[in-house]
Amino acid sequence: MLSSSSGLQKKANDMAYLSESAQGVIDGFLYLKIEDEAHPEITPALAAKHRLKVGTFKIDAHGTKLGDRFVKKLFDRAMADHVEEIYLTIFEKHSDLIKMLNRYGFKQIGTKTNDNGTELVLVRTMTWEGNDLHENYPLVKVSAGNKYLLAIAPQWHTKLLPDSKLVGEGPNVVADISHTNSIQKIYLAGRSNAQYLKHGDALVIYRMTDYQAPAHYRSVATSVCVVDKVEMIGQYQTESAFLKYCEPFSVFTEQELKGFYKSRQYPVIITFTYNISFPKRVTRKVLIEEIGLDGKERWSCLQLSNEQFLATMKKGQVDESFIVN
Repeated sequence: MLSSSSGLQKKANDMAYLSESAQGVIDGFLYLKIEDEAHPEITPALAAKHRLKVGTFKIDAHGTKLGDRFVKKLFDRAMADHVEEIYLTIFEKHSDLIKMLNRYGFKQIGTKTNDNGTELVLVRTMTWEGNDLHENYPLVKVSAGNKYLLAIAPQWHTKLLPDSKLVGEGPNVVADISHTNSIQKIYLAGRSNAQYLKHGDALVIYRMTDYQAPAHYRSVATSVCVVDKVEMIGQYQTESAFLKYCEPFSVFTEQELKGFYKSRQYPVIITFTYNISFPKRVTRKVLIEEIGLDGKERWSCLQLSNEQFLATMKKGQVDESFIVN
């Protein structure tokens, strides 16, 4: 279970995230602080900027990719507060955590020495640099690829995209398991346009109706993801190789994956990053009547124009700083 709390009074800009196991044991702690001051104690010194400091980042690694969950939370906070960069100090011995942070664009820019020794100083700027999608996460670049609406059934949606759950869904729907925590996701889809997806394409995730209310209001766009790669299930010559790749990041059970491998029912393997959860869900009614999508078309994997994509972002109240032209 992941919970958060804001600081009080002089620590009003602080935020802490705490993860507890099912047994009530704390297995992760993330402490964040907004700063605007210079840092002469760092070599070379950091000039004054609007920054997010990662004061504490501790996890008890137990194979559920809890570190990814915390990375997403710190980026969500950075974007919400419009910081120019994120920084943290860390001892070199924490090599696994450093490697994960490097993957998401954190680079060593200096050192900080105190009574406890010398720490590395890692910084991540919040502007688009280069072409690596992971190093620029969670930013979405409009010109990087095509845009699609990808439909996901409700029984899989929130387990795969935990920050995008509907208000009416129960609190226990989000579990501490790898496919829920990870930033990288894997989803299997049919051939309806999904086979044409490419690295860099943006996906607007569309949670299909659960029939608890009319689809016009219960089917909603909830999130934005970015395609990393697309493969066909036939590229995996053995079931074991297929399972090894998909299981850690897929919402499907081992038995479901085995069934899909044999039947080829969902032959398109989509690997993508979970970038943005909409502050406001966008209903099917709005997508048709205000965004201009054709309600008569099949929406399993529907290509969008740049204008439709940006209009959906606006209706979803996505902060403009997430989107790069």
